[in-house]
Amino acid sequence: MNLGSTVDGVLVQWGERLFYPGNRRVSVAPQPRLDTLMRRQAAVIRRRIASTVARRAPQVMVKVTGGGRGMGAIAAHFRYISKNGRLAFEDDRGVIHQDKEALHDLAEQWRLGGSLIGETSPRREAFNLMLSMPRGTDAQIVLRSAREFAQIELKDHRYVMVLHEHQENPHVHLSVRAESMNGQRLNPRKADLQRWRESFAERLRGYGVEAEATRQATRGEGRRYENLWQRKAREEGRLRHDADPARSGDAYRRNRTGALLAWARIVEALDASDQAGDRELAQHIRSFVRDSAFVKEYRRQKAREVPTRPRERDVSPVLARERSVSEIER
Repeated sequence: MNLGSTVDGVLVQWGERLFYPGNRRVSVAPQPRLDTLMRRQAAVIRRRIASTVARRAPQVMVKVTGGGRGMGAIAAHFRYISKNGRLAFEDDRGVIHQDKEALHDLAEQWRLGGSLIGETSPRREAFNLMLSMPRGTDAQIVLRSAREFAQIELKDHRYVMVLHEHQENPHVHLSVRAESMNGQRLNPRKADLQRWRESFAERLRGYGVEAEATRQATRGEGRRYENLWQRKAREEGRLRHDADPARSGDAYRRNRTGALLAWARIVEALDASDQAGDRELAQHIRSFVRDSAFVKEYRRQKAREVPTRPRERDVSPVLARERSVSEIER
């Protein structure tokens, strides 16, 4: 069996777990057959690993910040993101407006187009998205990428978008009508958000902007993103208590431990490769994992932990985490 074939197989098997949702995982035999498809899949995984751990590419953010339960809330959001019509706003037809009268007309089109949207509603009639990149990214490229994202992912839905470049990081607010033109309703789930992040990052890369959409578990992060209402309350001095940004819980630890295991298996395969570039990539992974928030927190917990007997707790996740960390740091 060719060594390169074995390395590629491990990269695809464990890389899919790191970089793609569960429904896209690829099951690979311990010694996969070398073929063109396998090489292509492994090349994609190598590129994503290098982008994430070596070049530390900026991570895109696509977040659902809320949604309007009725036309009153939707129109209020239109006014907020457009600064009451002072900022240019673009609709799903590509038409750009910039005044209060056009903003009012847009709200009426949403109210009456398709199923009637009342002033209030028991369900979400619109979803508010925010597509963001870190400071320094060309704001016009962010806008063009968001436009292409919406044309692909929100096809047949009415939407309006506004670019904000007056804050630290350029971002686009995008409000999308929940009911499509053919009557189907939007109901974004976790897998949809990850696909949306992938799509937005791909659009940015098409304009020469290095961008990644790696999941938090893969990066070993544990931050909660601030909700839009919290950000607005903070800006206006109305936020009384800051929420703890750190994540916790069994699912959080299970996901991060699973990612550590995947990184450990990839490092093991790359270390055994006859390609110098693979072995160098393994070193970048080690450094990346050592610097991750999850591993740092794990070390702090381990340093202050009082040993307990195995029967007093479920030790399997802890043991898996310890093995993975020790394998990566060898």
